[in-house]
Amino acid sequence: MSTIFWEISKRNIRIHMLRSSLAMLGIIIGVVAIASMGILGNSMTQEISSSLSSVGDSVIVTPYSGGGGGGFGGGGGGSGSSANLMLTDQDYQQIKRAVAPNVAIPVHSTSEHMKVGVGSDDIVATIYGLPTDKVKNLLPDLQSGDYNNGNSGCLVGSTFATDHNVKVGSRISIGTDGQYGTLRVTGIIAERGMSFDISTDSAVVVTQDWFENTYNDKDEYDEVVVKVTSGDTASVKTIIEKQLNRNTKEKTVSVTDSKATLATIYSTFSTVTTFVSAIGGISMIVAGVSIFNIMMMSVNERIKEIGIMRSIGTQKKEVMSMFIYEAAIIGVIGSLIGGVLSVIGGYAISALMLGTTKYLFTVASMMSVVEGVSFGNLICIACGMYPAWQAANLNPIDALRHE
Repeated sequence: MSTIFWEISKRNIRIHMLRSSLAMLGIIIGVVAIASMGILGNSMTQEISSSLSSVGDSVIVTPYSGGGGGGFGGGGGGSGSSANLMLTDQDYQQIKRAVAPNVAIPVHSTSEHMKVGVGSDDIVATIYGLPTDKVKNLLPDLQSGDYNNGNSGCLVGSTFATDHNVKVGSRISIGTDGQYGTLRVTGIIAERGMSFDISTDSAVVVTQDWFENTYNDKDEYDEVVVKVTSGDTASVKTIIEKQLNRNTKEKTVSVTDSKATLATIYSTFSTVTTFVSAIGGISMIVAGVSIFNIMMMSVNERIKEIGIMRSIGTQKKEVMSMFIYEAAIIGVIGSLIGGVLSVIGGYAISALMLGTTKYLFTVASMMSVVEGVSFGNLICIACGMYPAWQAANLNPIDALRHE
């Protein structure tokens, strides 16, 4: 018997194809809005997570400047910074003792003019000075070449190498007209993306000795990076603050916990994703109202037909199922089309905004599609329930008299 009502539902959709199609269109738009925004949000979160995962075990210590300090990419004072905006060697030794057995790495940094080949134009890039014995702790991965063990060599970031056609063995003249000499590239640092400690992708990394001898910048550092292998970053941050900021009125350092900052970033992206998905949900609710309106019209148009069905013994639940089938067909077809289009839309948005689609078919992204399709089906069936109930509860005699 249920097969008959299923066929009647399909027949009614075919008869009113235009309005049924418009109702489906509303569902399609709603599913695409929810799912594609979910895909984008999840892809952005995973992209950020991938870029920052290598620095999630760091605590960054910078000179206190009254504004909270810290941030992406480390310090930037170099030889031109004033003493009160630098960490002293005494500060570094305190940090080193406080965080043991974790490794504390002092960092010099400055911006400098340089040339990467004969006849090339001057470029400006960041130069970092790191202790030779601690470079591997901060930069564990090389794209090619070897670590620099002497003052005549340097490392360069992957973006720097690509942009300026630099290879292992290339020479870089440092300073205007090469006033600080020439360095040979011994290795290219693997891409790190965004970072909380130092941003090496477009930078040059030299030895601490070379930096201090060249810029006469001894015993003062732009920042200290602590790589946390024992304990957790929060406790290490607390220890450093207690040791160096004992005077609450005059702080010495600002301390950034990379893991806590990552958690804040993830939370922010999650909130944004939820917000934009909620906007898509509004369009889905509007589509649901359209479904409700169409179903009510369908009931009103078929009152006499319902009366005839009821008079020959059709049960209430069978009449109700006929209208629920109709809403379900619209919902399932519209949601499935919306799901397919949302994958296509998610692909296009990810390619344009993130430059990559590698996170498109992850579990989190596909769950966004499933959620959008499920919500579309749920809205359609929910909005078809009342019209179906009203149709099932029509008085058969009054229905037969209806004109």
